[in-house]
Amino acid sequence: MRESIDGASFAQAMIHAAASLNLQKQQINELNVFPVPDGDTGTNMSLTLGTAAAELRKKQPHTVGEAAATNASALLRGARGNSGVILSLLFRGFAKAVKDKDSIDGRDLAIALDFGVAAAYKAVMKPAEGTILTVSRLTAARAADAARQTPNDPEAVLEAAIAEGQLALEHTTEMNPVLKKAGVVDAGGKGFLVILQGMLDSLRGVPMPEGDSEGEAKVESKTDYAAIAAEEITFTFDTVFIVRKTSPHKGLEAFEAYLNSIGDSLVIGEDDDCFKVHVHTDIPGAALTEAQKYGTLELAKIENMRTQAEDLAAGRHIQSTDDLDAVEAELEGNHGARKIAPPEKKYGVVAVAAGDGLAAVFRDLGADGVISGGQTMNPSTDDILREIDATPAEVVFVLPNNKNIIMAAEQCVRLVEGKQVVVLPTKTIPQGISALMVMDPEAEVEDNRAAMAEAIGRVHTSEITYAARDSDFDGFAIKRGDYLALTEHQLFGTDRKLEKLLRRLAEAEAQQSAEFINIFYGEDVSEKEAQKALKLFTECCPNAEITLLSGGQPVYYYMISAE
Repeated sequence: MRESIDGASFAQAMIHAAASLNLQKQQINELNVFPVPDGDTGTNMSLTLGTAAAELRKKQPHTVGEAAATNASALLRGARGNSGVILSLLFRGFAKAVKDKDSIDGRDLAIALDFGVAAAYKAVMKPAEGTILTVSRLTAARAADAARQTPNDPEAVLEAAIAEGQLALEHTTEMNPVLKKAGVVDAGGKGFLVILQGMLDSLRGVPMPEGDSEGEAKVESKTDYAAIAAEEITFTFDTVFIVRKTSPHKGLEAFEAYLNSIGDSLVIGEDDDCFKVHVHTDIPGAALTEAQKYGTLELAKIENMRTQAEDLAAGRHIQSTDDLDAVEAELEGNHGARKIAPPEKKYGVVAVAAGDGLAAVFRDLGADGVISGGQTMNPSTDDILREIDATPAEVVFVLPNNKNIIMAAEQCVRLVEGKQVVVLPTKTIPQGISALMVMDPEAEVEDNRAAMAEAIGRVHTSEITYAARDSDFDGFAIKRGDYLALTEHQLFGTDRKLEKLLRRLAEAEAQQSAEFINIFYGEDVSEKEAQKALKLFTECCPNAEITLLSGGQPVYYYMISAE
C-alpha cells in the first residue's frame, strides 16, 4: 500500500494518464460532447493532457506542489475545446490545494479533488448537469468519504472515487436531454475517469499503455448523430483562445458578462500570466477583439459546429483546425513564395468588400486591390497579406470594413517587409468609402491617417438584414425570418415587413440630419424594390442628397450611409 504521493510519482501518474487517454481517445470521440456533437472530445482532452505530460517530462519536479503547478500551467496553455478547458480548471484547483506540499496522502488527495471541482464550477458561467462537472463533483465527494476511512491510502481513495464516477457517468445519459437523445454518456466525464484510472494504474505499477487509438476495436456505444439536428446548435462557432495578461490585477467580470451576452457554453480559466476562454458564439471576431482590452492575444481556434454536425451525421470527415497544417502545405504548394510588387507610387489601398457593386465602388475611388469578404466570410491574414504584397506602393492603407476582419488585417503590419502598412479600423462599408474619399496622395502618412479617421467618425451606418433564428435580445422578441434593422451594429428594430423598417430608418435622427445619404442594395433586392426604397427616403429626407447604388452584397438587403 502506498501511503503518499511525491512529486515524481504525481508527474509519472499524469504521464501515464496521458498515455491511457491517448489510447482511448477514439472511443471518447465516438461519444457526445455537450452541448453539441463535435466529435473530437477525446482528441481535445488527449492533446491537452499530452501538453502537460511533455512539460512534466522536461521539468522532473521533486515536490508534489511543484509537479501539480507545472501540470496546471501546461494544461491551461494546451487546453483545447470545452472539455480541455474544464480539465485544466480541475487540475488548477488541485494545484492550489497542494502548492506547499512535498507529498500528499489520501486525505490530501481528496481535498485537492474537491478544490478542483470548486475551481471548475466557479469558472463555468452556466454549469449544466450530466457533464464532466457532474462526474468530477460526485467523484470528489466519494473521495472525501473514502479518505475518512483510509486517510493514509491514496490508492484506496482514488479507487473509490473512480467507482463512484463510473456510476455518475452512467447516469449522465438520463440527466442530459441531448445525451439521452443521442444514446450515449458524457464524453468529457468519460475522459476524466480515464485520466483518474491512468493515475491509479501508475501508482500501482501497472505498465504504461503504448500505441494509439487508431487500431482499437469498434466502439459499442456511439452517438446517433443523425438524431441531433444542426438546428439544435444555438451558436455556430466553437471558439477557444489564449490571452496573455497585460494588467495582472484587472478582473475579468465585465468580459465574462460580455461573452455571456454573445454566446453560451462559456468557460474561462486563468493563472497569474494569462487566461484561456472557451465560448460558443456567432461572432467569434467580436470575442477576440473584446479580449484584447485585457491582454495580448496569443492563440485562437475557431470551428463551425453546424458544418461539423452535418458532416458527422453524413459520415463525412470533419474539417477542424487539426487540418490546417495540411491546408497550409497545400496552399504553399499551389502558390509558392509570395510575389511582392515593387513600389511605383507612394500610397496604395486594399479594401475588403462583398458584392460586385461594392467592389466596383472601391476600385472607382482608387483602391488597388479589393478582397472578397465580409460578414460570414472573413478573409484570413494571409489573404490580406497577399493583396498588400501585390500593391505597388510604399505605404498601403488597409480598409477591413468589418469589425471581425480588423484583427486579421492588423497582423499584416508586422509580417510585411519593405512596405509600411496602415490599418484603418473601418467597421462598415460606408466607413471605408468615406475614408478612401478623403485620402490625399500628396499628404504625409500621419496626416492621411488623421483625416481618414475623422471621416470614419462622421459617417453613420444603418443596415437591414434578417434573423437566422428565434431569440430574445435587448428587449426584442425576435422570430426567425424577421427583418432586422441595425444602426452602428446595434439593434434598431424588427418587423415582418421590410418597408416598415425602411421608413423607420428614414425617419430616424441620423438620416433626418444628414446632407448626403447613400443606399446600397444587396443581391437579394431587385432594382424595382430598390427604387421604391429610394422614393421612400426621398419623401422622408427632403433636405438630403440621396444616391442609390447596386452593392450586390450578400446577407444585408440594404446598407445605408448618412453624413
